[in-house]
Amino acid sequence: MIDINDRQSQQDQEFMKRALALAEKGRGQVSPNPLVGAIIVKEGSIVAEGYHEKYGEAHAEINALRQAGDEAAGATMYVNLEPCSHQGKTGPCTEALVRAGIARVVIAMRDPNPLVNGMGVTFLRSKGITVHEGVLEQKSRELNRGFIQVQSTGRPYLSLKIAQTLDGRIATSTGHSKWITAEPSRKMAHKIRATHDAILVGIGTLLTDDPRLTVRYSRGTSPHRIVLDSQLRVPLDAKVLSAGLAPNTLLITTDAASKEKITRIEERGASVKILPRDDRGWAALPAVWEFLVQRGVTSILIEGGSTVQTECIKGGFANRLYLFIAPKILGSGIDAIGDLGIRNINSALQLVNVSIRRLDEDFLIRADFSF
Repeated sequence: MIDINDRQSQQDQEFMKRALALAEKGRGQVSPNPLVGAIIVKEGSIVAEGYHEKYGEAHAEINALRQAGDEAAGATMYVNLEPCSHQGKTGPCTEALVRAGIARVVIAMRDPNPLVNGMGVTFLRSKGITVHEGVLEQKSRELNRGFIQVQSTGRPYLSLKIAQTLDGRIATSTGHSKWITAEPSRKMAHKIRATHDAILVGIGTLLTDDPRLTVRYSRGTSPHRIVLDSQLRVPLDAKVLSAGLAPNTLLITTDAASKEKITRIEERGASVKILPRDDRGWAALPAVWEFLVQRGVTSILIEGGSTVQTECIKGGFANRLYLFIAPKILGSGIDAIGDLGIRNINSALQLVNVSIRRLDEDFLIRADFSF
């Protein structure tokens, strides 16, 4: 005989999976807000569902309640993030749940936003609503890792994407790199792009590869394009400055940039931001992250080159690594990661949460940094 509590737990997980799938539909439309999905269940059947569709518009809970109407009374709501309890661009979701007569709320995780963090749960319980927490919490944290990172550190979530040979080269000694990995890896890379708010490269990568930095081989919205270019060396005919791509391209530079060049770039529709220099004359990375968070960017996929990747690791800014490895050997060439100042093997960076996936003849290693 199946225990009634086990059956309830299984049901909660199945309905929460649906809420998470709904939340994903808001990808590319809601940042810096989190991805949230909500469903309303009555007598074991879904009577309504909703998700946060666009920044500044109704939250997932409100969209689900509108669809449910009177059916919300006495029902259970499943939502992957704690309902808000404060007045923002929209009203408190917790009060709307009380007015609708929701009897039980199942959430995956609490909202790390200091304006909410536990207060939504406390309010609901004070009104006699049963609240069950922690259902598929890890999956919810993975879904909203950018939002959580910004709330906890004030910096965006940084993923490094590297495509290299078996001997750790990302290009030949002449800089040639197309293509190290096979087509399945490139398709996966585009899928990963679509899960981030922005793609960032250094000027060296742009000058060498002239990339478009778009999502083409997978479904999803193309992220913002960001280029670190301290002296504004970007060619005016670069693909990222073309008519269709320029409006979503940002060049981050310093006061060393030519004012005339800035004007010509802005005339093409791209944005230019001057930030303070570090002692090497580069745009200071802490200032870069602060500015991008102010612009609503919560997650960034860094696609090179070696200098940018290395500095993100040395600075302790990197959160995740996507390492594509092709069964090729180049010998001399450009290292994937430069000198980190490590002189003792016991000081080597230890990655955690490691997974390995085969993509045709290539391998993808996904791992998290643990600074």
